[in-house]
Amino acid sequence: MSTYPLRLADHVMEEAKRAAAEDNVSLNQLLSAFIADGIGHRRAIMSLKKRAERGDASAALAILDSVPDSEPDEGDALVAAKKASGK
Repeated sequence: MSTYPLRLADHVMEEAKRAAAEDNVSLNQLLSAFIADGIGHRRAIMSLKKRAERGDASAALAILDSVPDSEPDEGDALVAAKKASGK
């Protein structure tokens, strides 16, 4: 386990202490969980960005263009379409 001296703005520290007390955990547990959660979110975002770079918008649009036009199944219409038709 590693340690790191962390400087926080006073108002952030007070909010963190309040949150830890509400969750009945130590301040250390709360901050560790938030940091781990943030790293996980960042990793997911970076992964999605890499996947998006490999994507081909024109190929995706070509696939959508190949889908035949048809009326949606009963109860599957867009909300805006339902309002416009009075249903």
